[in-house]
Amino acid sequence: MTLPRQRGLTEQAADAAIDTACRMLRLPSIRNEFADIADRAVKDQMTYRGFLAELLMAECDDRARRRSERRIKAAGFPREKSLRTFDFDANPSIDPATIHTLASCEWIKKGQPLCLIGDSGTGKSHMLIALGTEAAMKGYRVRYTLATKLVNELVEAADEKQLNKTIARYGRVDLLCIDELGYMELDRHGAELLFQVLTEREEKNSVAIASNESFGKAHMFRRTRASRCRNITGSSCGSPGTRHRRCPG
Repeated sequence: MTLPRQRGLTEQAADAAIDTACRMLRLPSIRNEFADIADRAVKDQMTYRGFLAELLMAECDDRARRRSERRIKAAGFPREKSLRTFDFDANPSIDPATIHTLASCEWIKKGQPLCLIGDSGTGKSHMLIALGTEAAMKGYRVRYTLATKLVNELVEAADEKQLNKTIARYGRVDLLCIDELGYMELDRHGAELLFQVLTEREEKNSVAIASNESFGKAHMFRRTRASRCRNITGSSCGSPGTRHRRCPG
């Protein structure tokens, strides 16, 4: 289908032609906003190039927003949390400057891990979700899960001979957020399956973990080999947790 090109279109005909063209070219933002932008262009005496730039930037901005929304939805966060709503006054042990540095996501770019360690009610989950949301908004693929839920999924996958496929799926995301690690004791099999996911991501993609106990005391590590635990958690780790602990080496 081609649109007829005519000179001297009426305003109504021009609007109809723009609407049809935007539908064909899949430019919904321009279709929705071109009238307002055109009116503003007349008022501000924009050049043709300026008007075109405004139209294209509106489409690009809206597409970026929709991509961010899709990535945040795909991450599977249980609720919305942001750094803006975090109460630093109620958590004086947390350094706002460190958190805002982490929000730049350079550690994700470098494939580094992050550990948030502190008592219940100190904002670990809020911080984990907020930093994960920041990462999704910056274009990273993020996945959030509870530690027990992840282990249960891995156990089921192993029973169904789908373990490698499941581990590979968790290995592909740029940032894996594991919440509530250490809240419940894992058996040896569950802990070993979890280690396989962490090993798959080691030095390649980032893992952010929220735990109420240090890795040396976490229930899930009681029956696992300490040397293997160090291999997983001993890499370079920026840790702004409620106690500002770094991963043990």
